[in-house]
Amino acid sequence: MIQRIQSVYLLLVTALLTTNIFLPGAGLNYTPWGQLAILILGALVSFATIFLFKNRKLQIRMCIFNMLIMTGYYIVFLLFVLMAKSNTQASFQFSFGLCLPLIAMILNYLAIRAIRKDEDKVRAADRIR
Repeated sequence: MIQRIQSVYLLLVTALLTTNIFLPGAGLNYTPWGQLAILILGALVSFATIFLFKNRKLQIRMCIFNMLIMTGYYIVFLLFVLMAKSNTQASFQFSFGLCLPLIAMILNYLAIRAIRKDEDKVRAADRIR
């Protein structure tokens, strides 16, 4: 059901997370393996969530799980920066790739709101019958 707005949001989340895999983060020319795994998992979860349109409650749970995954991305990034700072005299430059998961989180939140609106419409229609 790609014509639903939440499917478009989730597809954009997938695209952003997939794009972020190939962008350098924090001045590095590569993405550390922990962050790479989290980005791949987040992209797969958001893509799989698109096809759960018949089970809206599960779709909402998967979106919330994906937001936790993206929060984990920033936690892993923060730990990576703190460990790298303590080991060396490294300097970090924040790049555009670092804000893509944040944009994906916002789109994921919008998808949750749209899914809840659909659920409310279905409940209202069931009450009328």
